[in-house]
Amino acid sequence: MKKNILFFAMSAALLMSSCSDFLDVQPEGDATTTTYFTNDLQAIDAVDALYERFHQEAVYGRELFWEQGAACDVVWGKTRDFPTLATLKYTGDESPLRTIFDTMYKVMARSNWVIQQLLNKEKTTTLTDIEKRSLGEAYFTRGWAHFLIAYRYGLDVQGVPFVRYEDFESGYDNSIPPQQASVVDNYKLIISDMDKAMEYLPRFEEYGADDKGRAHDAAAVAFKAKVYAYWATWDATQWNNVISMVNELETTYGRDLANTYAQSFSSDFSDWWNKEYIWTIPGNGGSQGGGSEFPGVILENKAWGKYNGWGQNKPSYDIYEEMLKDGIGNDRLVRTVLEYGQEFQFLGETRTFWSTSDIESGFMINKYMDPFKHEDAADKGYINTNGDWPTARVNFPVIRFAEMLLFRAEAYLMTNQADKATLDLNRIRTRANLVPLSGTATMTDLYHERRCELAFEFTDHLFDLKRWHHSGNAEIKALAAAELNARPRVRHYADRQNPASTCVIAEYEDYKDKTTYQDYMMVFPYPANQITKSNGKLKQNPHYD
Repeated sequence: MKKNILFFAMSAALLMSSCSDFLDVQPEGDATTTTYFTNDLQAIDAVDALYERFHQEAVYGRELFWEQGAACDVVWGKTRDFPTLATLKYTGDESPLRTIFDTMYKVMARSNWVIQQLLNKEKTTTLTDIEKRSLGEAYFTRGWAHFLIAYRYGLDVQGVPFVRYEDFESGYDNSIPPQQASVVDNYKLIISDMDKAMEYLPRFEEYGADDKGRAHDAAAVAFKAKVYAYWATWDATQWNNVISMVNELETTYGRDLANTYAQSFSSDFSDWWNKEYIWTIPGNGGSQGGGSEFPGVILENKAWGKYNGWGQNKPSYDIYEEMLKDGIGNDRLVRTVLEYGQEFQFLGETRTFWSTSDIESGFMINKYMDPFKHEDAADKGYINTNGDWPTARVNFPVIRFAEMLLFRAEAYLMTNQADKATLDLNRIRTRANLVPLSGTATMTDLYHERRCELAFEFTDHLFDLKRWHHSGNAEIKALAAAELNARPRVRHYADRQNPASTCVIAEYEDYKDKTTYQDYMMVFPYPANQITKSNGKLKQNPHYD
């Protein structure tokens, strides 16, 4: 299992040496790529390089999470030089946005190249099983990267740039990718890529131990469910497709909730590939690292003198208050958030939580702390020995079945099937040892469950709020508007090093000039340099001119 899920530096070097910038019209590739795909190892290296980009700090390591500061569940914990991400005063040139934009278009370009090369080879010879799998993986990563751009920049009246190299008989001419007429067109292309991926990918259960963590059929189905859910913002009939996709995950692929809420965040390898698993960033910890560095990013700054935690991205009082509605000390709350006076295991010791990390919040994310509980965790391989790259042994979730149930519950509510939504929400609540809903589910219940169950995961709570604000459902629209226009609250302690200290609840002390949310803010503006480089072919999103 350790060999392929980590996607080591040699794969990254292949990708970085041959990918152009998104709007750079220079040809893709270099001298070494003209003789590529002559054996299975080259196919594996090329595809591992695609995965590696998602694992970097630039995406699921940290940068993709900064934009959540505009919601009310998380505060940054440190002053950053892009406060406009938290105040809704987007410029498009905030460094996380630029980095993610560039990285995803590089992944699309490289995926395009892999697809083109393997399709060309398939015309003259039979692909090996590894090459077929690699072709499926390239379709998958192209769809994944395209998705992360499409919903964050695309509107019904204007899509995002995208091109498929295989659509050009004589080869792609490296011109600027055309901007699709509507994000709906982008969504159709992403669905197509996931369908093509499924033609070549194996089922997860067919992988050997060394290859678990690679793309598989069920992960493609789950991405289709998410695409249809976001597409429903513009076409409500797509909710029926959401229901169909989640049903398929359940009946065809045997997906279900794990036995416990904590199992999906465990540092024990035996817990990793449970029935809730769909798609993750696997991290091994230890001297070789690998995976997402987010567990170390959110750890107390300097970790009470024990490790190089970064002290960034902390829970707000608002999410704590929302989770507290299910009862003081409920299992999901305790497993998700650390608060003053709460005991926890850290590097083999029992500690009582307090925090002096930078800008005060009074809380810390507990969801990914399991690797840090072990004595001699670094020496035993649970956490990275390099604190400057603080990855940890956790199968970091990107999509898990609980999110799929929440999408299906939302689809049921939006198609007047509230009784079925109740069943799905109660499955999640029962698994978390919470009291089931006593009545028929409402959009308020959906808002609560999605917000609490998926807290601090890369499921994009902020975009949930934005799409709900655009909804024709008055109940969910009002809830979204309230959070989008609120400023996060935190706890301020009289003695920050005393776990039993008294505190007051007040607004977070940074980025205080949040503007009123408007629907055009549903998407980000394009980076200025991309508008310039396009020579007029890339249109800026409305109201950002």
